[in-house]
Amino acid sequence: MQNGCHTRQVLCFSLYFCIGIVMCESLHYSVPEEKKTGSLVANVLKDLKVDVKELSARRAQLVSEGTKPYFQLDPHSGNVILQDRIDREALCGQKDPCFLLSELVLESPVQVHRMEVEIEDVNDNPPQFSEKEFLFEIPEQTSMNTRFPLESAKDADRGENAVRNYTLSPNDHFRLDVQSHTDGSKYAELILEKQLDCEANARLFLILTAVDGGTPKRTGTANIIIDVLDNNDNAPQFHQSLYKVKLMENSQPNTLVTKVEATDRDLGPNAEITYSFNQVSDTVLGAFKVNKYSGDISVAGVIDYEEEHNYAINIKAMDGGGLSAYCKVIVEVEDRNDNAPEVTLTSLTSPLPEDSPSDTVVALFRVTDRDSGDNGRTACTTETNLPFVLKSSGNNYYQLVTQQPLDRERSSEYNITIRATDQGSPRLSSARTINVQISDVNDNAPVFEKSPYVMLLRENNIPGLLIGVVHADDLDTERNAKVVYSLLPGKVSDQPVSTYISINSETGNLYAIRSLDYEQIKDFLVTVRAVDRGSPPLSSEVKVRVVIVDENDNAPFILYPLQNGTSPSNDLVPRGAEAGYLVTKVVAVDRDSGQNSWLSYELLKATEPGLFSVGAQNGEVKTMRLITQRDTFRQKLIIGVRDNGHPLQSASATLSILLVDGFSDPYMKMVDIPKDEVVKEEDRSLTMYLVICLAAISFIFLVSIIVFIAIKIHKRRKFMESSALNFPVGPNFQENGGDAGAGSLSRAYNYEVCLAGGSLSSEFKFLRPLFPVFSVEPAQNQGNSRISSASQGVPDHQIESHVTNQVRIINSI
Repeated sequence: MQNGCHTRQVLCFSLYFCIGIVMCESLHYSVPEEKKTGSLVANVLKDLKVDVKELSARRAQLVSEGTKPYFQLDPHSGNVILQDRIDREALCGQKDPCFLLSELVLESPVQVHRMEVEIEDVNDNPPQFSEKEFLFEIPEQTSMNTRFPLESAKDADRGENAVRNYTLSPNDHFRLDVQSHTDGSKYAELILEKQLDCEANARLFLILTAVDGGTPKRTGTANIIIDVLDNNDNAPQFHQSLYKVKLMENSQPNTLVTKVEATDRDLGPNAEITYSFNQVSDTVLGAFKVNKYSGDISVAGVIDYEEEHNYAINIKAMDGGGLSAYCKVIVEVEDRNDNAPEVTLTSLTSPLPEDSPSDTVVALFRVTDRDSGDNGRTACTTETNLPFVLKSSGNNYYQLVTQQPLDRERSSEYNITIRATDQGSPRLSSARTINVQISDVNDNAPVFEKSPYVMLLRENNIPGLLIGVVHADDLDTERNAKVVYSLLPGKVSDQPVSTYISINSETGNLYAIRSLDYEQIKDFLVTVRAVDRGSPPLSSEVKVRVVIVDENDNAPFILYPLQNGTSPSNDLVPRGAEAGYLVTKVVAVDRDSGQNSWLSYELLKATEPGLFSVGAQNGEVKTMRLITQRDTFRQKLIIGVRDNGHPLQSASATLSILLVDGFSDPYMKMVDIPKDEVVKEEDRSLTMYLVICLAAISFIFLVSIIVFIAIKIHKRRKFMESSALNFPVGPNFQENGGDAGAGSLSRAYNYEVCLAGGSLSSEFKFLRPLFPVFSVEPAQNQGNSRISSASQGVPDHQIESHVTNQVRIINSI
């Protein structure tokens, strides 16, 4: 680490279970330079107070701050081994003491020990002069005790191994005076003790020896040649033999440092003085220059306090006659705040789990400043709106620790800028930005988009039809955000919910397993669970209500009158009913719902149009006018019932209405008519033609019957007149109805209209006599009576049969 700022090596490793970093006291060791590679430097077990097992378990590492690691830690023994030869002079230059800095890092918990290894100087470098020979031209008239500065020898070693003394070879004219600078370095001067005589000895040869203080001692020599000059009586004289000045670092080139001045009492050319450097180092030559005529010393190169704190400059003043004088200029460099702090990252935990507790160490770093004093004192800050805080750990180390709970869902990473500022004037600062990734922890349960869900499904659906989709979002990432859907066990109409609906575990699609009927189930409720794949898994639930939408798939159903496939029911209407008379009411229902079940009624067909009407909303059948004798005895109505759905569904009911004179007993005592007597309704036009034909036939038949009856009556009267005295007196019956006839009939017949007694059949069935038929022959003439009755019975039976058939034909019309 000589003459410059060395790049720090950044060690980045993840501290996954760290809860803090402890900055421990420094470890101090020493090792001589030039020691053999593989040599033992120290054993850290005792200083760390750990054993070999713990040292290995805690993953001890040795991190060098330099670009080249000179030491290696054996974790199995605790030995610090030298792994490269160390040259102190190449490493530290003139700095004393010389340290190699390393950091011993232990994990679980993290501890950082600063290890300082002092490189002990070995006397491996002899003193050296910049030149082998130095020439002095000294006038023979030079005064006694005149001093002549000599160049100092350079020894790369430091301390006791540096130059500690100078010696001069024996001679008659000069002695050597060895003195010390303020920094302890030695320098020598020649002192004239005996007058020189150019004529006696024009050139003197001396040997200057520099001796260091090491063991064994090392030396370096230089030859001093002194030419004795003649005839210059006065040498130049400096106003000061020593100049001390202060110079600010980074001074611009040509900045005046100081001015040296010498005078000469001679005249003419012997009094003309020129100035020059005398036996100075290359460092001085690179940093300063001297004006040979004015003695001005100015800046020639870069003045850096961090490179050199002070300079010693020897100045020579020589007149035209060759006489010279010497002085020394000491330049002390003052530090300027020209170096910004440096932030060196030592360790970084990234990614950082979002559930890390407070005071978890995120990063460890060190701040250095090459300046000195207040210019080198630093302070470290970071943004205040972050969940992190800086803590000083001593020795310019800082920890970045968590101070608030982390939430990856709010911020998945942080770019943290660490700013270091020194205390100089003006203040300098530098910044280092580190990126901390926040790793996800499964701390968020899936959240459904809706709660609850309502989904519509039309009835009569195809099995496997998509009903809808449920979706849940999870704010976590990767596996923690992977959501799996499932149905919770439940019952729908006493059956497992899994027999009605299924769900895709990946997409949340809900499917109908079976075809559903609105008339059987209107809606049902299922519970869907969403579970993520984190550890531990988190879940949430949502209710899904599936509403079955009605389709118009049911036609209206006639409740009354019952349509049982047999003859329609007969409703009786008195012929004296007024307009608006309620005949009956058609009652129908529809299993659908909504407007699919809104029913309306209409009269599709009627025997007598305009006689009856049907309420469109209530199905009531009423008379529209008074009933006349011209209206047919039997009325047939076809009433249509339709719903309001799409497509339209309808049904029809057939009503049979009988127009009667009143509700007397004969009408109420009704029996069933055989099915073969039911006459089907024909088309209106066809019915009209049939009625006309039947009326004509009936008229002819009726005329024939009347003629036939008239003949029979006539014959019967003749018979009765001839046998009136033989007739027994029969019982006296009250007439109920019908016509009592005379003539050939043995007895008058009364007939009543018989109607079925049930509500479902009210058709005219047959005619029956109201009283029995008695024989008109005397008892004693029973044999003859039987013959007579037999002879008369055939015509009577034929008459009854003809009448019955005629009534049936009329009734059917």
